[in-house]
Amino acid sequence: MTIAVSPDAHPALVLNADYRPLSYFPLSLSPSFEFHLPSVVSLKTFVKPSRQPAFTRFNVFLRDRFQCQYCGSHEDLTFDHLIPRSKGGQTTWENVVAACSSCNLRKADKTVSEVGMTLAGPPFAPTVHDLHNNGRLFPPNHLHESWLDFLYWDVELDP
Repeated sequence: MTIAVSPDAHPALVLNADYRPLSYFPLSLSPSFEFHLPSVVSLKTFVKPSRQPAFTRFNVFLRDRFQCQYCGSHEDLTFDHLIPRSKGGQTTWENVVAACSSCNLRKADKTVSEVGMTLAGPPFAPTVHDLHNNGRLFPPNHLHESWLDFLYWDVELDP
């Protein structure tokens, strides 16, 4: 299936060679020419999915469900080191949480206990499965109707 697209088009769903979803990516487009692009593409050779997710800002936000781990806000997110780097804290899954700018500024270079703040839950190194489950709560800005045949096969059906 193809759809007419423009430079602000929606991403394409990328399927592995076994037709399981791998990801979705924006496709590069010409700013002066419109043409048909696929909404779903499938790889010809199988790509073994990573067992350990990359430690990225986006994946920290996804693990923490795009929510400040101190106050619950979804606005103006950044990340915070529980043990500040100035005190030897490492940039690891277990020491970094999503935090709104206000809470991050309030905590500054102190530990959570020093400022009397509490966490929504302990930070952890997520599995790919954890991130996929959380990702279902935050689908891409647009789910093209042609994607529905390939997504959410394990979701419980309504009676």
